[in-house]
Formats: sequence, structure tokens, C-alpha cells
Amino acid sequence: MTLAATDIALLVAVAIFASGVGSVAGTGGTAILLPPMVYFLGVKDAIPLVTICNLTANLSRAAFNWSEIDRGVVLWFALAGIPLAVLGTYLFVLSSAELIQKILGAVLLVSLISRRMGLQLAPFRSPRPFAALGGTFGFLYGLTEGIGALMAPVFLAYGLVKGAYIGTDALATFFVQATKIATLGSLDALRSDALYLAIALVPAMIAGSWLGKRVMHHVTPKLFVIIVEVAIGITAIGFLFA
Repeated sequence: MTLAATDIALLVAVAIFASGVGSVAGTGGTAILLPPMVYFLGVKDAIPLVTICNLTANLSRAAFNWSEIDRGVVLWFALAGIPLAVLGTYLFVLSSAELIQKILGAVLLVSLISRRMGLQLAPFRSPRPFAALGGTFGFLYGLTEGIGALMAPVFLAYGLVKGAYIGTDALATFFVQATKIATLGSLDALRSDALYLAIALVPAMIAGSWLGKRVMHHVTPKLFVIIVEVAIGITAIGFLFA
């Protein structure tokens, strides 16, 4: 994999923007970051790289919202999410690139439809249901990317909003992402050149998270939501019919 300096500069700019959008809207950064990654690297290399970038972004979001994180939710989410992430990642390594791309497109399309339908759940106060959510998310996340929006109704039904939602979601997701990366490493499924590119994008993801945290208190997320949904729709159709 050899990228020109202009290509790397483009990926850095997209990484900053994607991380910032994710920090403001709580989701959608992956839908923005994935298309150029897939274009330059192919889906089998792009998904691990995006996972590393998102792990960095989520860790920084968790740090920026540390005091508002619900630790009970994170614990129950990780209990089931970690082992099932291992299973999903094994299936990712064994599957063809074409199949992964179709699955990714379908997941993004379902995510967009669920957002448009305004799916809502009855309010609840126990963190235990997050074990089921963590298991489902862990398996799907091990297999693909871009499924963060599917979790939003559960977090909102539990009463998490703004910094509490973003921080708790980020820390819970971080453990699943770390598991996926460790599993890919154990299976020798991380190319060293793609890994170096991911490391190079780490400062961009942190910068985007910081910028997103700064604007979250001053700018309505409606514009970001529109941008995210358009990006999700275009990406999903492209992956399904490419």
C-alpha cells in the first residue's frame, strides 16, 4: 500500500471532521471516514484501520466526558460485548471482502432507516439490559463497522444525553474495539503499513474529538445529523451495489 502525500492529507482532514461529527452527534463518524478508507485500501484493510481510528476517538471522548460516564452501563455492556467481539472478528477474517462489503452496506442502511423512523424504547433504569446490547454490538462490530447508530435508542431510553451519552457510549465501545484489534493482531490480520497509517491518523482523531467537545455546547446538532444521514445513505448504497 503506497499513498501519495495528498492522499494522506485528505485522510487526515476527513479523520478530523469525522471524529468531530461523532463527538457532536454521538454517531456517524464512521460513515464519513469509511468511504475514502475503502477507496484507498479496500474493505478488508479499511475496516481494521477505521477500528483503530475509532478506538482512539472513543478513548478521547471518554476522557473528555469522564465525570459523566455511567460505569454500570459500561460494565454490563463489556461483559457480553468482549467475548462476542472475538467471535465476530474471527468470522470477519474468514469472510470474503465482497461479502463484508455487502454486510457493511446493509448494516449502514438499517442504521439510517432506524434513525429516520425515530425508534424509541420504553424508559428503564437497570443497566442489565446493556449486556444484551453489548453482545449484539460486539458480534456485529467484530464482523463489520458503522453500527453505532443502532445503539442510540437503548442509551436514550436509559436516560443518557449529551456528555453522559457520548462518554458512556465511547467507553463501552472502546472495550469492544480493543478486543477486535487484539483478535485481529492474534490472527495476523493487521497489515503493518495499514497499521502505520492508522497510527498517523491518531492525532487527527483526538483533535476532532476535542473540537467536537468544544462546539457541542454552542452549535445545534441538527446540521450534523443531516450530514451524517446523507453520508450513511450514500455509503450504504455504494457498498451494496458496488
